[in-house]
Amino acid sequence: MVLGSPAAAQTPGLAGDYLAARQASLAGDFKAAAEYFGRAVRFDPDNAELLEMAVLSNLSLGDMDRAIVLAQKLRDLGQTSQAAQMVLMASRGAEEKYTEILTQIADDRGVGPLVDGLAQAWAELGQGDMSAALVQFDEVAQADGLSAFASYHKALALASVGDYESAEALFAANAAGGMQMTRRAVMARAEILSQLERNDDAVTLIREAFGIEVDPGLAEMRDSLTAGERLPFTHIRSARDGLAEVYYTLAGALSNESNDDFTLLYARIAEYLRPGHVDAILLTAEMLESLEQHDLAVQAYKKVARDDPSFHAAELGRAGALRASGKVDAAVEVLEQLAQTHGDLPVVQSTLGDILRQQGEFEEAVAAYTRALDTFEEPSVTQWFLYYARGICYERLDDWENSESDFRAALELNPNQPQVLNYLGYSLVEKQIKLDEALEMIERAVAARPDSGYIVDSLGWVLYRLGRYEEAVGHMERAAALMAVDPVVNDHLGDVYWAVGRKLEAEFQWKRALSFVDLEDVSEEADPERIRRKLEVGLDQVLEEEGAPPLNVANGED
Repeated sequence: MVLGSPAAAQTPGLAGDYLAARQASLAGDFKAAAEYFGRAVRFDPDNAELLEMAVLSNLSLGDMDRAIVLAQKLRDLGQTSQAAQMVLMASRGAEEKYTEILTQIADDRGVGPLVDGLAQAWAELGQGDMSAALVQFDEVAQADGLSAFASYHKALALASVGDYESAEALFAANAAGGMQMTRRAVMARAEILSQLERNDDAVTLIREAFGIEVDPGLAEMRDSLTAGERLPFTHIRSARDGLAEVYYTLAGALSNESNDDFTLLYARIAEYLRPGHVDAILLTAEMLESLEQHDLAVQAYKKVARDDPSFHAAELGRAGALRASGKVDAAVEVLEQLAQTHGDLPVVQSTLGDILRQQGEFEEAVAAYTRALDTFEEPSVTQWFLYYARGICYERLDDWENSESDFRAALELNPNQPQVLNYLGYSLVEKQIKLDEALEMIERAVAARPDSGYIVDSLGWVLYRLGRYEEAVGHMERAAALMAVDPVVNDHLGDVYWAVGRKLEAEFQWKRALSFVDLEDVSEEADPERIRRKLEVGLDQVLEEEGAPPLNVANGED
């Protein structure tokens, strides 16, 4: 694939647009990159490097019409471009020109061995030659590392023409390997089993793959199967759907390798070939979020229809993208509307609770978490976070009784959860109650997360509160090493140093803490006025002014 070169910027009048396009491309701003590369191409229409980068930008943006025009220009210039060939093959697939796809592959103008091999098989099927398609799937399966891909697509192809027994035989033999445990594969196989009048086996398959608590799409399928309905095979209905699945399958594989740019290209083509491919739409949106293209992600999420079983997932994603782009009020509005239509889903209420809690709207967050808990018919380990998050809200509302109750409920469900152990233990320390129990909790949390700075800080702080100052020093120093610019940790280390008589070091740490305080978002635990007062008169005097007990070493006065 041509990646472009500085030579592209040599044409007079071209340099500005070229440089702007390159900068936008490096920043992942596909909209700007497509616009600037488009301008550059108008200055130098036969420049292959510019044309290819314009193809990539428009494909990433999702403007397939423009990408196709540019790819055709590259073809007409006789240039070899993997991006252009990918776009042209997708265009032929959308128009169901299967003979042209076969010719393109035969002329060695394909995309790559796996795409070409599977695309050739689906194109053969598109021409009505199932025998040739099966031979091609088997040929792909002979290549190293491609057997699972080929077997999966072969099973889908067999099912698409009604040969459900052969399709199920491939799944039963685990020919598709790990691929057949993906959500789409499980749903496809469930439809195949239903066509074979094996609904009970299909229900068992869903339960073994995903458990009892499943998303609305799987729940709807499971309920239909349980009711005895014979489900139609909708996973692949045509060779064009099969081509779309080729790109979606590869996008899914690439997403596991954290290759967001290429994953996005394949997901875009999958959606182009099959506009109703909701999984491709969601994957596209997720990749755009990973690339910090939040406005484009919002647009992608909005493509999912309100009556689709995955609508709630799309709206949750849209709210997340809106929040990431700084549009918090809009995100809250999306979640509040979703809570009206999908309020029976715990994830909807808990996500609303999370954003309200993060915005400091603790009473509203408590209500959302309570609604989420009310959706459960019986206790579940997944509820621990709801109790934990609601406990935080109660604590911020100075309702310690309910807060402690929720933290302990979370620990009943998940006894060794380090976040809960630390938060409850630290809260007890700050209230200076049940300090021995607090120490035991925090020690368990540290054992689970030894490299967590804020948990190690808690251990040092509880030892300080217990008057075990010398023991606290090492833990507080480690916490400061793990979280070097955290104002709370540095402030705590200063207090510990003061308690053991290292007063110059204490003042140094307080000054560091003060330098790290965000004055626009002051934490109660790192109060800049209190830190300044400690620098003026020392910790002992501040404690006396606050009416707090003086520093006491365990087993005696300091």
